[in-house]
Amino acid sequence: MTTAMNPSIIHERKLFGPGPTNPYAEATAALGLPLLGHLDPEFIRILDETCEDLRTVWSTSNARTLPLSATGSAGMEAAFVNSVGPGDVAVIAVNGLFGQRMVDVAGRCGAEVVQVDFEWGTPVDADALAAAHPSPKVIAAVHAETSTGVRSDIAAIGAIKGDALLLTDAVTSIAGIELRADDWGIDIGYAGTQKCIGVAPGLAPFTINDRAFERRIENPQSWYLDLGMLGGYVGEAKGKRTYHHTAPVAMVCSLHAGLKRILAEGLDNVWARHEAAGKALHDGLQEQGFELFAQEGSRLPELTTVKVPDGVDSAKVRGYLLENFEIEIGAGVGKYADTVWRIGLMGPNANPASVTLLLGAIDEAIKATR
Repeated sequence: MTTAMNPSIIHERKLFGPGPTNPYAEATAALGLPLLGHLDPEFIRILDETCEDLRTVWSTSNARTLPLSATGSAGMEAAFVNSVGPGDVAVIAVNGLFGQRMVDVAGRCGAEVVQVDFEWGTPVDADALAAAHPSPKVIAAVHAETSTGVRSDIAAIGAIKGDALLLTDAVTSIAGIELRADDWGIDIGYAGTQKCIGVAPGLAPFTINDRAFERRIENPQSWYLDLGMLGGYVGEAKGKRTYHHTAPVAMVCSLHAGLKRILAEGLDNVWARHEAAGKALHDGLQEQGFELFAQEGSRLPELTTVKVPDGVDSAKVRGYLLENFEIEIGAGVGKYADTVWRIGLMGPNANPASVTLLLGAIDEAIKATR
């Protein structure tokens, strides 16, 4: 019986899509460590070290920096349920799918949402956000828009935020490209583990500064994501811990190991590695005649969007890559579902060998499926 016919065999894919990525080996190994209780002193030590290392990758001194026990989407929800309630004005930049999700989540919190739209494939303009409303409680934007492969200038938004809280989605940017929460004026930030951090999906690295915490919704609609209650267990907690929930201890240990791996390499070096791999892929694709989707000057190195050539069946190419090379790349989203590919070089996959493999495999797949 071939492996393709045996449903009990899990194939080892090369995850070059928009996420998850293949994890760092250290992060995978940590999942097999002996399980600890969520209040065990040894686990608390690991948890505290994880929070400290998250401060490093966020480039923040925020005491309330922690791995939320849920995926990045819950990080988004935590950011909004703790910061806006009925009648609060939220100016939200939308230049892709995840900006649209911010609008949805903020609206469900009862916020008065002022949506500021930008063409997909282009970055957010800070001046347009500043002009959208004279006194919002929150200004929100995605740093690295996963649906389009575009980087926006969060520092520029921080410079115009005034009294507003700056809320930032860093799911695809953290540990992949430059991110400086304190220097850029980010008040609330959330991310995910499954992209450039190189850990399996399941946790949401989160940070909130004192300014935002003091202005939080004291009794948010989510009990589980109430940052005031979580603070007695993780983040700023010290000494005796207040039980809130049973933390996913194996996932925290995996994140702990993944972050140690990143910091051993050096965060600046990790950023440079992602930059080099992304540039090599961009250059290689263009040399082969492909057209990139994201605006030049704002392209992400860790998530490349490329236009599907005329006459090429996007789904057939992706299927060929999966069947013949064990390679996963992503389709586009929304109206670009069939006309854009999203190719991720994240975490351990951000390396020259990945670029060479992708360029050759995509070329073969197109020739084989025309």
